[in-house]
Amino acid sequence: MTFSVHGLPVARGVAIGRAVLMASSRVDVAHYFIEPDQIAAEIARVRAGRNAVVEEIRRLQHTISQMGPKEAPHELAALLDVHLMLLQDEELISGVKHWITDRLYNAEWALTTQLEVLSRQFDEMEDEYLRERKADLEQVAERILRYMKGVASPAAQPPAARRRTQQELLLDDSVDVPLVIIAHDLSPADMLQFKQSVFAGFVTDVGGRNSHTAIVARSMDIPAVVGARGASQLARQDDWIIIDGDAGVMIVDPSPIILAEYGFKQRQGELERGRLARLRHTPAITLDGQKVELLANIELPDDAKAALEAGAAGVGLFRSEFLFMGRRGQLPQEEEQYQAYRRAVEGMQGRPVTIRTMDVGADKPLDDGARVEAHLNPALGLRAIRLSLADPGTFLMQLRAIMRAAAHGPVNLLIPMLAHASEIRQTLALVETARQDLERRGVPHGPVKLGAMIEIPAAALILKTFLKHFDFLSIGTNDLIQYTLAIDRADEAVAHLYDPLHPAVLRLVAETIAQCNAQGKSVSVCGEMAGDTSVTRLLLGLGLRSFSMHPAQILAVKQEVLRADTGRLESWARQVVEAEEPAALLGP
Repeated sequence: MTFSVHGLPVARGVAIGRAVLMASSRVDVAHYFIEPDQIAAEIARVRAGRNAVVEEIRRLQHTISQMGPKEAPHELAALLDVHLMLLQDEELISGVKHWITDRLYNAEWALTTQLEVLSRQFDEMEDEYLRERKADLEQVAERILRYMKGVASPAAQPPAARRRTQQELLLDDSVDVPLVIIAHDLSPADMLQFKQSVFAGFVTDVGGRNSHTAIVARSMDIPAVVGARGASQLARQDDWIIIDGDAGVMIVDPSPIILAEYGFKQRQGELERGRLARLRHTPAITLDGQKVELLANIELPDDAKAALEAGAAGVGLFRSEFLFMGRRGQLPQEEEQYQAYRRAVEGMQGRPVTIRTMDVGADKPLDDGARVEAHLNPALGLRAIRLSLADPGTFLMQLRAIMRAAAHGPVNLLIPMLAHASEIRQTLALVETARQDLERRGVPHGPVKLGAMIEIPAAALILKTFLKHFDFLSIGTNDLIQYTLAIDRADEAVAHLYDPLHPAVLRLVAETIAQCNAQGKSVSVCGEMAGDTSVTRLLLGLGLRSFSMHPAQILAVKQEVLRADTGRLESWARQVVEAEEPAALLGP
């Protein structure tokens, strides 16, 4: 039966494919495709984990048999019997083998997928006692997963398993393609892992338009819907799904007529992308001759290729924190960071690369609990430069790596979340210390231009201090909006209040651009506003000449630039900023 679930549209386009449900788990679970020659090893890993849990339960049963009824109540023994029965259930075992053998899921993914399938069967049971056994099944699966984390061989971990390309999957009859992800939530690390994979789109139960998950989805240029409450409970494994990233709708089990309609819409989107591709080599110059710099935001060194293919004039934001995430506490050392930054610099073939120092916290936590503890409000806690200044050893290591990469091409160094003059002084002192360390060691390094992000209202209000110390500024509109309006951008409950066109936000942006232009300092916008074609003309009218966005958005923004006359836009842009309802003046 066809039905739809509505959420928030965060990445445009249409995706049609079979559902891959990612069951949530208290244990971190890696999701990746294996090679056919790894099937036996993955099945063996599950079997070893299951056998270890069986042995543990049998030891407990033996211990209980030696105790009296007061020490070991009958209910405890009965519970262990249930868990042992579930562990030996043929449907659990054969199901896991199916996902590994037929779908080429890794062992952990196969187990959580089968857990999801069986959980739904328990939910549909009429007997209340049997329905409640779902919790026992989940506990059993959790214990197996924990044992598997201990017995997994290095060769079975995600970095060693080559992801299969879309073409390879299309040629493989054992895998249904295309695939779309349905999950309760996806962490930035999950999104990064899927970046080179086969998934055509995704839907999550939670999230806001400007959560980091949504931002990465736009950078991947795949249709996505977040905040679709209940999506992961309503869709089933292998259901045919349509994701309408324009309307924010997930359609489950669509009829042939609906499939045909969305198939046509999907082809129209592909034709439009084809038309935009013709603009790749066209200079970004407005009708009145203003040259505009269109830069790319990237997460990993290999993203430089996509930036070049989109015609980027350089990298305006390299989010270096993604090198630090998903490392299970083993943070990258100086040499590893240097090699990563060097690849990005060399990959841009002489174009400038702006590297932002590590910005973790809020919706981009490290998975090392010892470094980033849980806080009631992580967005206002120890994050970004605050964390770097609290750990100067790690910060200096990153600064040295960035300076070493600057020996291979033009590099700009960008500092996030500064707000105090004291923080600026500490940062500048550590930058100088890092430079002296390299000179003392005789290590080759290059000059870097130093910039700061304007993403806290306090920073926007003391721009004179920033312009005195920095070569350039970059407006991070995502956080600037969040902090100006006191709204968690990852919370769908208040997503409707997250407004890039709020008069307060626009005035902070306009004043930052104006002051930078007056002092001859370069300024860019690197937040989501930079890639939003509905505000391109407004930003041009305010005097912005440098935009940094996801590579997938560059050509659409370039089209707006080519159609704009900045001379005619100036007075209109001032009216928009001063208006009580700026959105009403933007027009079509």
